[in-house]
Amino acid sequence: MQKTACLIGLFSTLMLACSNELRSNESANTTEEALLIHCGSLINGLDEQVRTRQIVTIKSGRITGIEPASDTTGTATLDLQEYTCLPGMIDTHVHLDMYPEDAEDYRIYLKRTPEDTRAIALDNARITLEAGFTSVRHIGSYLAWVDRDTKASIESGQAIGPRIQVAGFYLTIPHGGGDLTIPGVDDDDIPDYYRMGVARGPEAYREKTQELIDGGAEVIKVIASGAVFGFGGKVTEPEMSEEEIRAVVEIAHAAGRRVTAHAHGARSIKQAIRAGVDSIEHASLADPEAIAMAVQEQVAFSMDVYNGDYTAEVGAINNWPQEFMEKNEQTTEAQRLVFEKAVIAGVSILYGTDAGVAPHGGNGRQFRIMVERGMNAMQAIQSATSLAAVHMGWQDDIGALEAGRYGDLVAVKGNPLKDITLLESIDVVVKGGKIILPKCAALLPQECLAAPGR
Repeated sequence: MQKTACLIGLFSTLMLACSNELRSNESANTTEEALLIHCGSLINGLDEQVRTRQIVTIKSGRITGIEPASDTTGTATLDLQEYTCLPGMIDTHVHLDMYPEDAEDYRIYLKRTPEDTRAIALDNARITLEAGFTSVRHIGSYLAWVDRDTKASIESGQAIGPRIQVAGFYLTIPHGGGDLTIPGVDDDDIPDYYRMGVARGPEAYREKTQELIDGGAEVIKVIASGAVFGFGGKVTEPEMSEEEIRAVVEIAHAAGRRVTAHAHGARSIKQAIRAGVDSIEHASLADPEAIAMAVQEQVAFSMDVYNGDYTAEVGAINNWPQEFMEKNEQTTEAQRLVFEKAVIAGVSILYGTDAGVAPHGGNGRQFRIMVERGMNAMQAIQSATSLAAVHMGWQDDIGALEAGRYGDLVAVKGNPLKDITLLESIDVVVKGGKIILPKCAALLPQECLAAPGR
């Protein structure tokens, strides 16, 4: 998607920056040339203040300074005087290896090779970055280690995409919410690489957790309750036991890894909190006690309050399994009511969309729901920037426009504090000082169109 005239009168120095970006094949390596961005307004992700006329300087991939623009500042290489600049956004719950339409028939997984799935993840990674989400927490997948492989491709410069925090694979009971169970298909016909996290009993989960850590997992995901998009399980009922979750937490925390629990039902949420997890995914049916426990134990909720609308509309048109549709109806409005109560109670709420259930690239559509259901716009922005970064343990590198952090910046024309829906379509994306949007092809000669990753 190309923005009209690349949005703004970019100078020849921007052309050079784009050219350098393309010649390096979007690699994580950075050039020594400084990128100066003149922001009309700036939200830094950390405080309530909106600063005007700021120059952000990025060199060797990191922000080296932010200072008021003045007549003596010199010409910026990226003129965003009519735009609001924000930190690169963070989605704490994505599945890059999934398409929403996979829900129509899970037998699609038996037709895909691991190479097919890795290609899907790479394409969705590019789309996610171009949507302004420069960092994500990839929170599990059926195919083991697809997130690790995707991250390696991005960091080596073979592909473009966000910074990825890796989970490796789900930890789940047999036929649980993280096990690939397909009606009419025998377990023996499902490849082992889809079921690497299936276990039972505390000791087995200790071993699986250590396997994840040894393989490079940076966060551990347990499936504590039934899943909306899983056959057989009930969202109201626990799956892993409290003792099994505690075994995972003990190994993970000893290795400095955080644990997040997929949990819809109130009982499973409370079991996971008592077991020591760091965050809850979905939290759709949390009761007042579960919310109070989350506040007291400083457990964050990552609540995907948008995608129920997408599932209700598109799933009905395409005849998705009735079981999935019923559980989606059971959780969508209930989750939004829990969200309202959690905001009032002071639960730390992270921006997490479950992208893959809804389309990648539409990650920003959730902001509107969060604001409609009780957050102010700045709270919603911080949930997708500094708060998410702190919870991921990456607060020294991402989540704010601040000297020393990566030069990850997005911009929109207008004021997202007055119209949060502006964040559904990002105009400018910079990752590590590299300009991702507007695309260089609008500025440079024809060979730009053929550049890798475009």
